[in-house]
Amino acid sequence: MALGLFDLTGKVALVTGGNGGIGLGMAKGLAMHGATVVIWGNKPDKNERAVAELEALGGTVRCAQVDVADEAAVKAGIAAILAEFGRLDQAIANAGIGIARRDMFEISQADFDKLQSINVYGVFYTLREAAAHMIERGKAGERGGSLVSIASTAAVHGAARNEHYGATKGAVLSLTRAMAVELAPHGIRVNSILPGWTRSDMTERLQGWDKFNDNVISRAPVGRWGDGDDFSAIAVYLASHHSSFHLGDAIVIDGGYTIY
Repeated sequence: MALGLFDLTGKVALVTGGNGGIGLGMAKGLAMHGATVVIWGNKPDKNERAVAELEALGGTVRCAQVDVADEAAVKAGIAAILAEFGRLDQAIANAGIGIARRDMFEISQADFDKLQSINVYGVFYTLREAAAHMIERGKAGERGGSLVSIASTAAVHGAARNEHYGATKGAVLSLTRAMAVELAPHGIRVNSILPGWTRSDMTERLQGWDKFNDNVISRAPVGRWGDGDDFSAIAVYLASHHSSFHLGDAIVIDGGYTIY
């Protein structure tokens, strides 16, 4: 277990969608640095595999099936964490979905509603309930905490046929900035991460598509897909006291795709 400068021993972190992709990469970084890690995911088998991988790194790991689009379920999930561990120091709202890209004239309200329920409401419920605990803990004399949303470079790119998804990620970015301002007086820092093209279940179909790799992935200066482990270090940094002056940011991790 590697600790040192970013020792998170005694910290408890939640990662929604932490059983794969970016979420699992973040959870691995946190576990390697001593944090107790709770992952939420909707697939039991995938949860179990993730827990086994995380436990091999050392530390305490828990998993739960929590529908982040269900406000009551999120409240109950946070309450369960507090009941077992008595605290929550970091919440990473990573759970999100995508649906097929389509002509804007074919995008329905149902498409928007499906994406909004998880990509926006799920982020808000998760971070709000974590913040409520952090504020109460602050009243008892222990201020602080870290909240992290996972947006996307789709929040800042103009991608045709992707208005429905991009709109949710733009909302996450605005939501994060508003929460950062509101929660800063409580010593709670809120930041957003904007990943570029990263290997996950959501992008599995595209990963094997030669035309996409030749015309899109090749544009990234780094010349490759991102992997979950590319996001381990940022989760650790944002969980640590070293990020205490860092809030309201939109941290782009995309292999240089956005700047090129």
